[in-house]
Amino acid sequence: MSRIGKAPIPIPDKVSVGIDGLAVTVKGPKGELRRTLPDGVIVVQEGSTVQVNPVNTSRRSRERHGLSRTLVANMVEGVSQGYIRKLEIVGVGYRAQVQGRKLVVSAGYSHPVEMVPPEGITFVVENNTTVLVSGADKELVGNEAAKVRAIRPPEPYKGKGIKYEGERILRKAGKTGKK
Repeated sequence: MSRIGKAPIPIPDKVSVGIDGLAVTVKGPKGELRRTLPDGVIVVQEGSTVQVNPVNTSRRSRERHGLSRTLVANMVEGVSQGYIRKLEIVGVGYRAQVQGRKLVVSAGYSHPVEMVPPEGITFVVENNTTVLVSGADKELVGNEAAKVRAIRPPEPYKGKGIKYEGERILRKAGKTGKK
C-alpha cells in the first residue's frame, strides 16, 4: 500500500468537498476545481478529512493510489491557498507587462509576444522583470509558467532568457581568443 496514499487529507475551514463516485469537486475561497480520478480507487469523506483507498490489491489499483491522493490534496490546497510560480527575465531590453488580462513579453524578437491566460490563471508583473503566474489549479499554473519560459529559454553562455526563480543555469565557457 502506498505510503503517500495512506495519509488522510485534512479539509480546512471554508473548503467543501463533493464526491460523486470518481468525480471530486472542491470549492473554496480561491475558486472551484473538478476532476475525475482514474479508476482503481475509492474516495471517502470522513468528517473533516478525505481518505483515498485502493479498490483491491491489484497492481493497477496500487499504482493509482498515491497519485489520486496527491491530486485531491493539490485541489484542496489550490482552492484554499492557491499556487504561484515566479519567473525572472534576464537580459538587456527584455521585459514584460500586463495589458488587461494578457501578458506582453519583449524578449529580443522583432515583435512582442502576447499570451492570453486561460480561465483561472492570472499574470502579475513586478518591476518589469519578474512574472508571477498564479491560480488554483497546480497543473494549469505549471503549464502556463512553462509556456512563458518557452518564449525565450535561458541560454548557457550569458544566462539571458526567462527562468524560474531559483533555477540554476549551467554556464559554458565561450570561445577562446586566437593565439
